[in-house]
Amino acid sequence: MADIAGLAASAAGGGLFGLVGTAIGRIAGLVEARQAQAHERARWEHETDMLELRVEAEAAGREAELRNTEASGAWAGLSASMAAEAAIGASYKWVNAVRALTRPALTVLLWGITGAVFIGADEAGQAGIVDTATFAATAATLWWFGDRGPRREAR
Repeated sequence: MADIAGLAASAAGGGLFGLVGTAIGRIAGLVEARQAQAHERARWEHETDMLELRVEAEAAGREAELRNTEASGAWAGLSASMAAEAAIGASYKWVNAVRALTRPALTVLLWGITGAVFIGADEAGQAGIVDTATFAATAATLWWFGDRGPRREAR
């Protein structure tokens, strides 16, 4: 109602050009307000997208840090196992003979169980099994063929 009163006052004071100018001014103000709203909406959408990307990047960083921590723990366990075995040293010959026989048998059994689980696992489970199997193969190689000779002091 105020707009109609404004148009009427404009027409009375400025004639036909005043009426047209007031109408154009009001339409231009409406168009500017809509453009400002569209700009704000686009800015907020951009801010939302940036926040989502930042959250995804932080989550990926935490996941990578967790995988690194898990791998470090696995290597620390292998190192502790190697140190414990080195502490055994040259024990009774029959103990070394039994260990030499059981290592390959246990490894074959482990790989058989791993293969059975791999066949029954989904794709994500299979990827985890491949990672674990790679670590296990490395550990077994170090266990069997690692430096088992006496340590020499550097001169």
